Amino acid sequence: MKCALVTGGSRGIGRAVCIKMAELGYHVLINYKGNEVAAQETLAAVKAKGSTGELLQFNVGDAAEVQQVLGGWVENNKEQQIEVLVNNAGIREDSLMFWMTDSQWNNVLNISLNGFYNVTKQVLNNMLLKRYGRIINMVSLSGIKGLPGQTNYSAAKAGVIGATKALAQEVAKRGVTVNAIAPGFIKTDMTAELNEKELAAQVPMNRFGTPEEVAEAVAFFTSKAAGYITGEVLNINGGLHT
Repeated sequence: MKCALVTGGSRGIGRAVCIKMAELGYHVLINYKGNEVAAQETLAAVKAKGSTGELLQFNVGDAAEVQQVLGGWVENNKEQQIEVLVNNAGIREDSLMFWMTDSQWNNVLNISLNGFYNVTKQVLNNMLLKRYGRIINMVSLSGIKGLPGQTNYSAAKAGVIGATKALAQEVAKRGVTVNAIAPGFIKTDMTAELNEKELAAQVPMNRFGTPEEVAEAVAFFTSKAAGYITGEVLNINGGLHT
């Protein structure tokens, strides 16, 4: 059975990606940290597409927890391969650097940057052994151009972009591709508190994007048709930054 693991899969972009992976016939491993109700809703949506899935609860930023839960799943399911990994989990704790606390800095970097490392380490070996794999890292416009009030988030996502480019070169000979997707303003829970009307006016397309539009890009990167593309960052921002 071919499997796709989506971290932070319970809501927003993560949920849309889980549903898209289900449409492509993957058994979907839906990672979530604490919101089981939302995770169950995503699982129901996956099953509604005629596919199968299961929930994996762990904090991507906790290396021991990732080892126990995800590492345990890999060990107990040797007949199944995680062909697709979507490192989507991330949090925002916005603040100007002047007022930023140590916890705001550390929390954001831990989930996005350390989370990428913790999770990818658990599934990469099997991809290399099977000589096939697709790793897609969800980054951000913040990691490319930087955004005021998001020094922590910009640093975390820029770090993942650098890791994407380096890892892509390490594993290319083994048939594993590593790419990143950098969304701009996407209509999700994470952007709910933003002034959509005001910010959309800055976007050439004059609107926020949708999670489903991001999921379509993930689907392309997971496909065999994208087998000669690696180390790339695809912007999805309506022309806001090119």
